[in-house]
Amino acid sequence: MRSYNDETTIEEVAADLRTQITGKTIFLTGASPKSLGAVFATAIAQYQPACFILAGRDLAKCEEAAQAIKAKDPSIRTHNVHLDLGSLGQVREAAERINSLNEKIDIIVNNAAVMACPYSKTVDGIESTFAINYLGHFVLTNLLLPDMLARGLPIRVVNISSEGCRFSPVRFEDLDFGQGKNYNRWLSYAQSKSALMLYTKALADKLGHRNLTAVSLHPGVIMDTHLGRYMADGDFHELNELDHQQGNTKYWVWPKFKTPSQGASTYVVGAFSPDLKDLNGAYLADSAVVDIKEVYCWTRDAVDADRLWALSEKLTGQQFVFE
Repeated sequence: MRSYNDETTIEEVAADLRTQITGKTIFLTGASPKSLGAVFATAIAQYQPACFILAGRDLAKCEEAAQAIKAKDPSIRTHNVHLDLGSLGQVREAAERINSLNEKIDIIVNNAAVMACPYSKTVDGIESTFAINYLGHFVLTNLLLPDMLARGLPIRVVNISSEGCRFSPVRFEDLDFGQGKNYNRWLSYAQSKSALMLYTKALADKLGHRNLTAVSLHPGVIMDTHLGRYMADGDFHELNELDHQQGNTKYWVWPKFKTPSQGASTYVVGAFSPDLKDLNGAYLADSAVVDIKEVYCWTRDAVDADRLWALSEKLTGQQFVFE
């Protein structure tokens, strides 16, 4: 893999991987304008992907992203699908709709997320951040995979995590913080991102032999997106204090902010780099694979990955068995 760094832009990486982009069909959650997902989709559109399936809560915003894609190349097929990750019933409806399109999906990019939200539960009674960031994606991806696997062609699943996972592992015994009594919005966010990394590990272990490559990634600290809509000016001090309390010394000085282009560059590596086939389950940052010794143990443990899979099946009332 070519050497990249924290200043690498999406334009650079997309140009390098242009032959891998051509002809691909990409399914993307959270493609609203100003999101990193939209930056990713628009940047790679010039290299002739075949199709984008854009899923989100607001179809008008999905359509705005679709028009930006078509402005780069009118021949690209686009589909907009309503997706509410906070409702398992609606997630299943979305999966049925996507499968009915009869598009041959090559790459899933699970990008949609919320961060630092007030405590709430979904219609299914699950803590909202965990449900939206992780559990909805778990169900949706697993419902899309059978059709994808049946083709016998390479599959890529990219789960957008965060270095914020450092604050908390999955709280197996207390996912909802004592019914919200002990809720901490940053630990909630961290738990959901740790869960996505364990899900990545599980997919790699369960389906690597079927030509599926799963990776997770940290795009960096980017302020110019809608993800930080719940944040206020003093919130970085709150995070700094949490780092101090937990002994995360390398984060006492915050990393520099990235531009959306620099943040989304790692998406392109995760989605298209052919080198990752031999690094199944890898975690990426700064458009490169992070050394396994630098990846938090609670995000890559095989036992916890299986434990989370079983818990997710219990929470959703649905088993997902792949051969």
